[in-house]
Amino acid sequence: MSDADDLILVLNCGSSSIKFALFERRQPVARRPLWNGKVDGITGPAPSFGETGVPPAPVALDPAVPYTAALAHIGARIDKRRGTRAIGAIGHRIVHGGARYFEPVRVDAEVLADLRGYIPLAPLHQPFALEAVEQLLAQRPGVPQVACFDTAFHHTVPAVEQMLPLPRAFWDRGVRRYGFHGLSYEYQSIALPERHGELARGRVIVAHLGSGASLCGMIGLESVATTMGFSALEGLMMGSRSGSIDPGALLYLMQTEKLSPEELGQLLYHDSGLRGVSGISSDPRVLLAREQEEDAARDALALYVRRAVREIGSVTAALGGLDLLVFTAGIGEHNATIRARICEGLGFLGVALDPQANLDNAPVISSAASQITVGVEPTNEEWIAASRSDEVLRAPERAGRETATVC
Repeated sequence: MSDADDLILVLNCGSSSIKFALFERRQPVARRPLWNGKVDGITGPAPSFGETGVPPAPVALDPAVPYTAALAHIGARIDKRRGTRAIGAIGHRIVHGGARYFEPVRVDAEVLADLRGYIPLAPLHQPFALEAVEQLLAQRPGVPQVACFDTAFHHTVPAVEQMLPLPRAFWDRGVRRYGFHGLSYEYQSIALPERHGELARGRVIVAHLGSGASLCGMIGLESVATTMGFSALEGLMMGSRSGSIDPGALLYLMQTEKLSPEELGQLLYHDSGLRGVSGISSDPRVLLAREQEEDAARDALALYVRRAVREIGSVTAALGGLDLLVFTAGIGEHNATIRARICEGLGFLGVALDPQANLDNAPVISSAASQITVGVEPTNEEWIAASRSDEVLRAPERAGRETATVC
């Protein structure tokens, strides 16, 4: 069967959802998938499944093994819809590649064992993505699988940005700032020069604002600074995650409040951020609808915006200035109110929005008077994973692995 008849399946697995997209294996891979979908609420009481042309609807999953059942449901739908066309490769978004994996790599038993070692660094995503890899290796042994790493794009970050102020021995053991959301930022490194020309090669901050959130500072389309470093907790306040927090507060919670490590992890990953501060929801749309009547909703949104403004200021300092600010991901692409409030806080940098363009989610939302161009650019992590998977399989001699170095 020719490449044109092969398909690339991309899986993006989280703790409660699995996104999938199917691409034609052509060269180059088209940016729009043939078909995509999502199983959501996998571990909750009301899981749902939606796909291209079909709105989300309840789906029955075996409560004893809901994640396995969700993968099986996706596999059955894919097999039904693909007809006689073959799946030529499966690409996975893998959150953590550690200090060893800086390029996409074909997965075998050795790689899978390596990647399990990074589960403590990305507990919300790593174990579930690797479970999918393991199941598919058993179920579809003839289909090559490729791991595409969120940490890889930040390999260009200078050593001073990677370091943590801890004894050197911890650096040697891999305790350092890695950076995340790399597939999203890699896509922006392609899309932004297409949209903004040479401006995109200057001092750029991309704000990936979704349920998880981070900033990436780029110069010459390469990552030089990021807010999410050692774990997916650092930096911006998020939907249910705390973002950066005084380590003294963590010691207090463990020593005085007697939280166990497991309880502290639950608090910081699932019960903090917008959800924790508001006591209402992790979704800013819900909080915006209730902020006039409820102080807690208003306080949560104010803190979310303040933390974003502070972090943008910090990354601007690391870049030595700012030429282009771009919002992406679910909140960044669609929530005009949050964007407006963040940009209002950046008035000291000369940021000024065009209100109507912002409401329209236009590619450029800054006004002619703004000293910094502000844009909105949809992300496309699945296409990056599909393209990189295809490249790995077309060039199998690429090892995909490097020895850890201080870069």
